[in-house]
Amino acid sequence: MATTNDLKNGLTLDIDSVLWTVIDFQHVKPGKGGAFVRTKLKNVMTGQVVDRTFNAGLKIETATVDKREMQYLYADGDAHVFMDTDTFDQVHIGDATLGDARNFLLENQTATVAMHEGIPLYVELPASVELTVQHTDPGLQGDRSTGGTKPATLETGHQIQVPLFVNTGDKLKVDTREGGRYISRVTN
Repeated sequence: MATTNDLKNGLTLDIDSVLWTVIDFQHVKPGKGGAFVRTKLKNVMTGQVVDRTFNAGLKIETATVDKREMQYLYADGDAHVFMDTDTFDQVHIGDATLGDARNFLLENQTATVAMHEGIPLYVELPASVELTVQHTDPGLQGDRSTGGTKPATLETGHQIQVPLFVNTGDKLKVDTREGGRYISRVTN
C-alpha cells in the first residue's frame, strides 16, 4: 500500500484488480480546494494509456512486478518458451503477451520478462538487435544511400523497410521499439 506522495514513474499500481504502470505524474496544488495528483497510466496487459486524477494523500494498492533475465529457447505452437537464467525454470509465454517482440526474437537471445504472481505480463527486448536479411530484391543501377526504401525479410520472418543499398545476407541493426525501424548496417 502506498500513498499518492509515493508515486513515481515505473511504479505498478493495482487498481480494481487491473495492473497499471505510472508513465507520468504531477502534484497539483490549486489556489482553491485540496491538492491532487494528475497521472498518466498505462495498462500493463493491453497497453491502453489513460489519464487519472487522485486526491492527495489517497492510499493506492501497489503491485509487485518481478523482472527477470530470461533466455528465449524456442517457439511451441502459439507459445514461446523462455528459461530463467538463474533457476533454469521454463516459462511458456503466449503470442498475445509477447506482442511485437516475437518479430525480433532469435533462439538463445536474452530478454527481460516481467512477472506478477507467476504470470508473465510482458517481454522487454534490448532497444536494438542485430538481424540478418533473409531476402530482399537487389538494388537497381543508380541507387543511392540517400534514396528510397525497399522491403526486406529478416531471419525472423518479419518484414521491414530498408535503404536501396541493402542486400540479402547483410546484417542490420534494427530498432525493436518502433516496429523494426532500420538503424544501420553492421560491419564485421
